Amino acid sequence: MSQSKPTPNGRTPANSIEPSTEHAWGSLADTNHLAASVSSRHSHLNPVPHSSWEDHQHELKLFVPKEFSFKENLSYLQRSPNECLFHIRNDRIYRALPLGLGQDIVVIEVREAPHEQAVIVRFLGDFIPVEPSMRAEAAAYVRDWFDMNTDLVPFYEMAAVDPLLREAVQSFYGLRNMGIPDLFEALCWGILGQQINLTYAYTLKRRFVEAFGRRLECEGETYWIFPRPEEIAGLNVRDLSGLRMTVKKCEYLLDVAKLMADGALTKEKLLEAGGLKQAENMLIAIRGIGPWTANYVLMRCLRIPSAFPIDDVGLHNAIKHVLGMEKKPTKEEIRKLSASWVNWESYATFYLWRFLY
Repeated sequence: MSQSKPTPNGRTPANSIEPSTEHAWGSLADTNHLAASVSSRHSHLNPVPHSSWEDHQHELKLFVPKEFSFKENLSYLQRSPNECLFHIRNDRIYRALPLGLGQDIVVIEVREAPHEQAVIVRFLGDFIPVEPSMRAEAAAYVRDWFDMNTDLVPFYEMAAVDPLLREAVQSFYGLRNMGIPDLFEALCWGILGQQINLTYAYTLKRRFVEAFGRRLECEGETYWIFPRPEEIAGLNVRDLSGLRMTVKKCEYLLDVAKLMADGALTKEKLLEAGGLKQAENMLIAIRGIGPWTANYVLMRCLRIPSAFPIDDVGLHNAIKHVLGMEKKPTKEEIRKLSASWVNWESYATFYLWRFLY
């Protein structure tokens, strides 16, 4: 069993880890969005402005905007009891997080600050990041995960007079587009979820993570780290057969892992593509990634506000529910209904999805 590397004071942490068998993006996108690379695993996380957080070494305080509801985001994260990358207990979220080059692993507790518009991130176990840059990376990850940096006021102003979105923003006020900051994880999740229901997608994800991810024990709990592309790229379809998914999906996962391990596919290259359509085209050129998966990844990982998985069955069902339609809307009907969502398509979709669970 390997352990996370000793801290600079020479003490080996108790957390034990072991491997298992008006811009082109849209006017709301910041040209510096996700612009600073803080690690190879979490490249392109925004550097966190000093005014948006406080570093207390053992814990971090992240200030959040008024249009932020920890309760709504927590409710979203509880949509599946089969989630394997984090636990939720007593209104607190626990997860393991690789920092730096992925050799240092921390376990964090995320909770709402009492009587303050803030979220507290506390480091558990013996491994407390000594370097301020690593604590800043943890802060940046959580801010990106919860999409704390997006100003939702313009979205709420638009949605308040939109017949499709009005009820959604009233019901789920403060909900954020909960992201998947790691590109490989986002792509794998998109592929795993193709043409199956959400329940089985979570089952496949758990099998994949527990077969090829890293396991961490901390304070009597087991945590899992999503596999890195380098750990998957050298495998073959036979190695993935135990996951009990289609051969095609196995091939798609391997193809993506190889592209990322070779550096041919990165967040940097997608962001530098020049616009939403160019980035979408880069992704759909990869075998197994169609428009739905591409837009899903651009929406959940790269935070492109105009990314729009218009073919999503869940979106169709949500629109049918909200409008009381007898049949699901056609794509042309959805285009007309979404005409006012310009540069908010991602958030509109995310809020409508929330009606489904």
